[in-house]
Amino acid sequence: MFKEDLEILEILESESNRDRAQDKSNRVDLKVRNRKQEIILIEVQYKREFDFLQRILFSTAKTITEHLARSECYEQVIKVISINILYFDLGHGKDYIYHGGTQFLGMHYHDELLLNEKQQELFGKQHPYELYPEYYLLKINHFNNVAKDSLDE
Repeated sequence: MFKEDLEILEILESESNRDRAQDKSNRVDLKVRNRKQEIILIEVQYKREFDFLQRILFSTAKTITEHLARSECYEQVIKVISINILYFDLGHGKDYIYHGGTQFLGMHYHDELLLNEKQQELFGKQHPYELYPEYYLLKINHFNNVAKDSLDE
């Protein structure tokens, strides 16, 4: 998907990644890091969950907080990419790969908010969406078995 080497950080069991018994678990199967030091969460999901979209939001938020020490500045917040391989139908849509992120658009001028020069220098990025979590939903049951690119293969 990213056409780059990834470093496996952890292989996680679905229920073992909690600090306390009352904590919610995030069912990440694999946690990896790319060359940009972003964390990629990869999960295979077989069971239908109607609140699945909220669950992947929780999972990315939990990962962000796990990788930020109490004394660190917010500029140290890591980017998280969530890849979800789904063997159930989630929502309505014909495609089998969906990508989502956070983009700030002006309500009156419909322009995209960009980072200012100081922020660009600090983060090495131009757009706020480059700082926020991204989500990929791969709906396996919608794939038509025709490989059009390396991801399909």
